[in-house]
Amino acid sequence: MDKIHIICVDDQPEVLDSVMRDLRPLSEHVRLEDASGTADCLRLIDQIDSEGGHIAVVISDQVMPGETGTDLLGKVAKDRRFRHTRKILLTGQATHADTINAINEGQVDNYVEKPWEPEKLLSTVKRLLTLYLLDAGIDYKPYMSIIDAPTLLSKLH
Repeated sequence: MDKIHIICVDDQPEVLDSVMRDLRPLSEHVRLEDASGTADCLRLIDQIDSEGGHIAVVISDQVMPGETGTDLLGKVAKDRRFRHTRKILLTGQATHADTINAINEGQVDNYVEKPWEPEKLLSTVKRLLTLYLLDAGIDYKPYMSIIDAPTLLSKLH
């Protein structure tokens, strides 16, 4: 089975812990990783890639010291190694301009507002994980218990 990773990025440890806890149902089949900021995430991405892992989803807060979540997701989007990686901007402080920029520059797949509903975040990640597996050409069968069936069926037909 391929090493599939989901990376969560936030400079606030309590928020990061909440996201990781909400995604725990996926941890039997994918590796949940956390990063405290953009630089930490980029190092982690390079490490995972060098070890042959797959980065399925990056979930990033918008407002962080240094670079924003949009900056980070834009870098991921522009890196050909991660052309199938799905991106979520998770924030409670983004402006309308931030949102537009996230979509245009960061090629964000989903925007989730804080505070989020844990079930909605989990279902969003499952849907994006399913799309990643299909687009990256990874056998989805070992992940059947955690993928989004409606997304799978719609893409297969």
